[in-house]
Amino acid sequence: MGSGKVALITGASRGIGAEAAKLFAREGYAVCINYIANADAAENVRQAILEEGGTCITVQADVSQSSEVRRLFETVDRELGCLTVLVNNVGILQTQSRVEDISEERFLNVLQTNVMSCFLCSKEAIQRMSTRHGGSGGSIVNVSSGASKSGSPNEYVDYAASKGAMDSFTRGLALEVAQEGIRVNAVRPGLIYTDIHETGGEAERVERLKSIIPLRRGGQAIEVAEAIYWLASDKSSFVTGSFIDPSGGL
Repeated sequence: MGSGKVALITGASRGIGAEAAKLFAREGYAVCINYIANADAAENVRQAILEEGGTCITVQADVSQSSEVRRLFETVDRELGCLTVLVNNVGILQTQSRVEDISEERFLNVLQTNVMSCFLCSKEAIQRMSTRHGGSGGSIVNVSSGASKSGSPNEYVDYAASKGAMDSFTRGLALEVAQEGIRVNAVRPGLIYTDIHETGGEAERVERLKSIIPLRRGGQAIEVAEAIYWLASDKSSFVTGSFIDPSGGL
């Protein structure tokens, strides 16, 4: 807390979010790890940060629900101080499926989790960061996906659509708050080795598809985290409304 830099990372108990949390902590940020269900995994990330001398809290909250988002941000205010970075990392997908077999309930759930969480958390962040509201600025980084460009046919069109919405939201919000001290950018990871593929029913999906990647390998979560950190940091001070695609050339 002494550095005055505070980062909130949603969905940070595993994968890209966990690597981002550890990286921000190493760079001197006090970090809030948000999670929805896996308290043990979140605590493991927190302990790793504490062992390296960092400052970290964990907060359980369903960030697709406005009341829980408010509670999350109020906890960060109280325990860590003024928010300077928000990473909207939460994202879900369901079992691989063609559109004709996707239920209305599934589609709405994916949109609610992936898009509404980004919207609700960004609203709270703006109220704290914007110079219009007495804030001193900040940075928002959204974790989209290469699926927003590919469309993920025969697999996750609903997920791809949610990430396309995040891309549009990123661009529009960036222009809206550019004169208020807030930068908004996004990363669009490609085929990354995380356990999200297990949720889709194919744990070895990256191995199956890595031959189509120009770099001929899948990506690591830390490689995406590095891009997130760069966009959040002052090193990218003239960058807003932009996208980095850690995708190995796809």
